[in-house]
Amino acid sequence: MYLQKLSIVNFKNITSQTFDFQKKINCFVGNNGVGKTNVLDAIYYLSFAKSYFNTVAVQNINHNASFFMIEGDYLIDERPEKIVCSLKKGQKKVLKRNDKIYEKFSEHVGQFPLVIISPADRDLVTEGSETRRKFIDGVISQQNKQYLNDLISYNKVLTQRNALLKYFAANRTFDALNLGVYDEQLSEYGTRIYEVRKQFLEAFIPIFNQKYQIISGDSERVNLLYKSHLHDFEIKQLLKKSLEKDKILQFTTAGIHKDDLSFDIGEYPIKKFGSQGQQKSYLIALKLAQFEFIKQKSTITPIVLLDDIFDKLDENRVSQIVDLVNNDEFGQIFITDTHPERTENIVKMSNKPYQIFKL
Repeated sequence: MYLQKLSIVNFKNITSQTFDFQKKINCFVGNNGVGKTNVLDAIYYLSFAKSYFNTVAVQNINHNASFFMIEGDYLIDERPEKIVCSLKKGQKKVLKRNDKIYEKFSEHVGQFPLVIISPADRDLVTEGSETRRKFIDGVISQQNKQYLNDLISYNKVLTQRNALLKYFAANRTFDALNLGVYDEQLSEYGTRIYEVRKQFLEAFIPIFNQKYQIISGDSERVNLLYKSHLHDFEIKQLLKKSLEKDKILQFTTAGIHKDDLSFDIGEYPIKKFGSQGQQKSYLIALKLAQFEFIKQKSTITPIVLLDDIFDKLDENRVSQIVDLVNNDEFGQIFITDTHPERTENIVKMSNKPYQIFKL
C-alpha cells in the first residue's frame, strides 16, 4: 500500500495544499509552526478518522473556516482507493471510501494500517494508565475486529454501570439484580479482552525487546510488563470484592479498564531512571514493534509516520534507526524534521528513493 496523493483543505493551519508522494520516503522540512506535523496528522486522519494530537474534531478546523476536508488517493495491490474525511461545524464527521459513506468509523480501522512515532508519544511514559491501554488497544484493534467490538461494548456497559451506581447513591437505594445484569456483560466482554491482551503481549514483548536492543546497540536491558487485576481473579470475583467500594465512590473500581503496562529499564521505572535518549529509544522501539506486529497479522504493510524523531538522539541511535528503515520490510515512510541537511543526510543513507518537501 502507498499513498499517492494527499489533498488538505482548512485542516489546522493548512488552508489548501496538495502533495504527490514518492513510493518509499517522503520528508517535510521547515521551521517549527509551518505545519509539518499537521500534514502527518492529516495522513493519520485518513486511517483512523480522528487526529492523533487533538481528538476534539471541531478544533481541527482552520480558525478562518467552517469545515475541513482531507482526501487521499492510495494504491493497494495496484488497486486505486480513495478516502475522504470531512467535517463541517455543527454537523457529523463524514468518512467515505470510494464515495461510499461509512456507517461506523470502527469498520474503517485497520483497513489502511498506519504507525506514528512522535514526541507526543512521551505521554505513554509520563501520563496515567489510560494512555498505555489506548496504545495496546490501538495495536490490537487494527487487526482484530472482534476485539474492537468487544472493547466498544465493554466501555458502553461500564458507562451504564457507573451511571447506575450514581443513581443508587443519589436515591439511597440498591438493586442487586439490576447491577448483576451489567456485571454479567462486563464479565463476558472483559474476559475476552483480557485473554486477547495477554496473548498479544506474549507475542509483542519479544519483538519490542529485539527492537530496543538494535536501537541501543545492545547497551542496556529493558522490560515491558502487563499489569492486570485479572491475573489473580475473574471479573465476577473482582466486581463482588469491590462492590462496597464501588457504591461509596460511585464508579467501577476494578476490571480490565484498570489494566496497565510497566515500562522499565533494568529493574527500575524508565520514567524516573531513564535519560531522555533512553526514553525516546524505548518509545521508538515500542512503535517499531507495533509496526512489525501489525505487518505480521495483515496482508498490507503499514505506512510509517516519523515526526521529529531524530531530535535528542545521538548519532549512533539515529544510524541504528536508519538501518532498521533500510530493511525492505518497510513500505512508505513520512518524516518531519527542522534540519533540512540532517534529513537529506539521513535519507541518503537509506539508499531508498526519496522526496523532500520544504514547507
